[in-house]
Amino acid sequence: MIRPFLTARRAARHAPGRGFTLIELMVVLVIIGVLAALIVPNVLDRTDDARMTAARTDVNNLMQALKLYRLDNQRYPSNEQGLAALVARPSAAPAPPNWRRYLDKLPNDPWGRPYQYLNPGVHGEVDVLSLGADGQAGGEGANADIGSWQ
Repeated sequence: MIRPFLTARRAARHAPGRGFTLIELMVVLVIIGVLAALIVPNVLDRTDDARMTAARTDVNNLMQALKLYRLDNQRYPSNEQGLAALVARPSAAPAPPNWRRYLDKLPNDPWGRPYQYLNPGVHGEVDVLSLGADGQAGGEGANADIGSWQ
């Protein structure tokens, strides 16, 4: 009777569900910390790249809608009419003779600001641009302007 009791007690001490020691937990946390320090900077850079790509796509889509507007109305919207002329009939002169809805809604740039529209443009007949992450003209990297001329 004593022997089965000792065997059961010894088995309980080495059972797989006994838990982890503090040192084992600390080693795992250090490994996770080192991996996070190596991976997180790469992931953060990808976020800026994704926003810049989304801005380029939006600018291209806006330019396509503007070209359709010009095809229907023989001119681009004026600076006063702006990009809003793509979603609602402009009330400011000159009135477009063959207006129709070109977009369901105007997108904001990936940083939450409206896209800029210039007519006449600096780089072309019209320019559509995002001012980048900083919202200021010029800049480098994520802060650089993203425009229809690029």
